[in-house]
Parts: sequence; structure tokens; C-alpha cells
Amino acid sequence: MEITKVNISHKLSSFCDYWSPKIVGELNGQLVKVAKFKGDFVMHQHDNEDELFYVISGQLYIELKDKTLQLKPGEFVIIPKGIFHKPYAPNEVHVLLFEPASTLNTGNVNNDMTVSNLTTI
Repeated sequence: MEITKVNISHKLSSFCDYWSPKIVGELNGQLVKVAKFKGDFVMHQHDNEDELFYVISGQLYIELKDKTLQLKPGEFVIIPKGIFHKPYAPNEVHVLLFEPASTLNTGNVNNDMTVSNLTTI
């Protein structure tokens, strides 16, 4: 097994699409992903997985049942399994995601934003 470093900025500069996470690492059944978000996503939940959103650049908003979280660069939040949430970003935001390999980006919703076959970059 070769051990290599990952440059997140280079990974993020290699794609342009929004709401389509890319795998940049794996450990202990968890995936490390990067993504670019802009606009609205879908309200959803993950029945079996917690999800971590870490903001690299921009501002991410996550709408919950009773409040909206605003995340700035250097901040993260863990959304526990079973909690409905809706990420959105008025402007482009770069995010690192850390979640189990089984996590589907749209959780319990299957629509045109669902990405079931993730790309490793």
C-alpha cells in the first residue's frame, strides 16, 4: 500500500459540478469526500449514518426542522442519523464530507440530484 498526501485545493480544482461529491480518501469504512455546492439541495435524512460537513471556503447553510445553521470556513457540523436537513448555498461553497461508505447524498430521497456511483479523484 502506497501512502500519499492529498491536496484538497487541487482536488477541488479538478471538477466544476455542484452537489456531486468526489471521494478523496477512505479509512475504516468511512469515505472522505469533497464537493462544491451552490443553490438549493433537497430536504432529506440518513436513516443509518451520521454526516459531517466541514466548510473549506464560502458559506454553507443547513436548514433543520427548528433552525438554520450557518457554517463559515473552518467550521463543521455533524448531522446525526435520522435528522432531516437541507443544505443550501447562495454562492459556491467548498465542503469536505466525512461519512460511512453506505451514505447516499440524498439519503431517503431518490431524485435527479442523487449520486449513487461516486467518482474517486
